[in-house]
Order: sequence, then C-alpha cells, then structure tokens
Amino acid sequence: MKNMKKLWGVIVAALLILTLTACGSSSSSKGSDGKTHLYVLTASEDHGWTGSVATFAKEKVEAINEEGKYTAELITSSDASEQITTIEDIVSKGEENIAIVIQPLDDTVQSAVQSIVDAGIPYVAFDRIISGLESTAVSNVKGDNTGIGVAAAAYFVEKGLTPGEAVYVYEGDTSSVTSLRNQGFVDYLTGNAEFNGETISEDLKWSEKDLKAVTYSGAMNWSRSDTKSSFESLMGDSSNADIKWFYAQDDELSMGILEALQGGGIDDATKKAFLANKPVISGCGGLNEFYEVLRGNSYTDLASQLGGLVSVTYSPSMIQTAIQDMEDHLAGEEVEQDHVIACENVTSENVDNYQAFD
Repeated sequence: MKNMKKLWGVIVAALLILTLTACGSSSSSKGSDGKTHLYVLTASEDHGWTGSVATFAKEKVEAINEEGKYTAELITSSDASEQITTIEDIVSKGEENIAIVIQPLDDTVQSAVQSIVDAGIPYVAFDRIISGLESTAVSNVKGDNTGIGVAAAAYFVEKGLTPGEAVYVYEGDTSSVTSLRNQGFVDYLTGNAEFNGETISEDLKWSEKDLKAVTYSGAMNWSRSDTKSSFESLMGDSSNADIKWFYAQDDELSMGILEALQGGGIDDATKKAFLANKPVISGCGGLNEFYEVLRGNSYTDLASQLGGLVSVTYSPSMIQTAIQDMEDHLAGEEVEQDHVIACENVTSENVDNYQAFD
C-alpha cells in the first residue's frame, strides 16, 4: 500500500511537470514551427500620413504570410502609452524566433524600445529614430528630412528664386523633423548641400544677410486648418501679397494655402495681386489630394495661375522598406543600418510615376 502511494505520487509529479512544460512552450515559442514571427507595430490606421503607414504595413504583412517563409502580424496603437503596453506584453512573453519592426509614436517609447534590446530581440526602427538607440537597431529606416528642405530649395531656384527674395516657411511642429527640414532648405541656398548631385551655382548662393528674408511661421502642428487660418491672416496685410515663395513642409499645409486661396477669407484685391505675382508653393509627403492638383483634376483654375507647385517625396510606403530590411536581415543578408531614403520632386510632369496616399 505504501509503495502504491509512492508510485502514485511519482506519476502525479511527472504529470505536473509535463503540464507545466507544455504551458511554458505555448508562451515562449511563437516561432516554434521554425518560422520567425514578425511583429509590426505602427500607429492606428485612420487617415493622413501616419495612418497610411499602417495601410502599407498591412499590405506587406499579408504578402509575408502568403509567401510563408515567415509569419507576421500588424499591431496598431492609438497613442504612445498603448504602444508601450504592446511592447511590454510582447517582451514579457519571452517568445523565441521573433523580430519587431516599429514606428515609435513618440520619444516616450524609448524605455520600451530599450527593453526590446535587453531581451535580445532584433528590431528595425522606422521614421522616428530614438536618439541614443540608433546603434542597437538592425536598421533605422527614415525619409531624408534634411533632403526635403534641399529639394524644395532646389525647385525654387529652378523656378527663379534669387538671393534675398522673401520666402515664407510653413513649419510642421517644434520637433527635430522641422529643424532638419529647415536646415536642408538653408543648406542648399548657401551652397552646403547637393540636390541630384549638384549644388547651387555661385551667382545664386545666399549669404547670411540674404537669409534674413526667410520668415518662419512657427508650428502649424501639421494642420491644414491651422495653415489656412495663418495664411488668411498673413494676407490680411495686403503688402504680403508680394511674397512669391512658400515652402510648406507637408502636403496638408500646402492644401491649407490652396483652400485659403479658393475660399472667401482673403480680400479679392489682395488675392488678385498675390496670384498676379505667380507664386510658387512646395509641399511634401505624397497626399493623393495634393497629387490630384498636380494631375490637373482639382483646383484647376487656381493651379493654372501659380508659378509652380511641387510635392517632395516622403511616402508612408517606406514602412514596407523597413519590413523588407528585417526580412533581409533574417535571411542573413547585410542591411544598411542608417537607411535614409532619398527625396525626389513630384510635379505635374511626373506625378503619374509616384504612389500617393489618402
């Protein structure tokens, strides 16, 4: 009887060990079938540039799952705190054979990204690169924010901008993104940056004195409505109708200018004087609504009165490049750690060659 009890105890203990082992394997082996699992973390899919990142990510995730070499899933977050919770959940599971591609929603995600590093999980950072953690990423994929300013300035010079002419800059926000876009603009004008392999000619270079003719709006918060109101206010002083060059750091901001010119918030005489000056407006991003203007399908009459209209590329589809970088890394290929995607100017002549977003 005593021996039977001992035997029964051994059996129960063995079953308990097997049960715990099974539970443990279910929570720590996402890639236990031999396939690495990719978590793609982005902002929520709603609208605008940030929301469109998720749309393009979803396309790439579906393609990965269809191909079958890896498995992948997209997890979106409405704000940084939700994204931090998502990262904490992933890391706490202790899963094997996983990798992460992340679009950090703001700099408060830094500690969570550090936890990815500490857990030994390979990751690719997209768009917002957390300062101090660049060297820990497989790849840091981003558009060329400095290059956006360079491209806009080069377009203006091509259209006839001369040193010391009044330029009005509609800024996005107070982040490094805006600072870099401002810097690129100045760098090209002063001869310190190239566009398409060429610098500004010596006779068109701007001096420090010339740069005083550049006016900065302050943060528009990437808002079309804020820019529209600001532009209407600017044109409230009829003397500002002489300003010909408008560097808007996003297509939404450019659309704000166009909406103001199309609407009734500006005095007709001021508007007429402004358009008679053949103003030139630059945007950035690839917004389909702005591309429709370039295609000649909207704001047709207004666009015909402008001296130039351009959108510098900075597409949310770059997230697919970030995911591909991780796939290449997992396949043993060498990946560029500082992966900057060059800018191009999109005009009415070449707009059909570029993909837009809604």
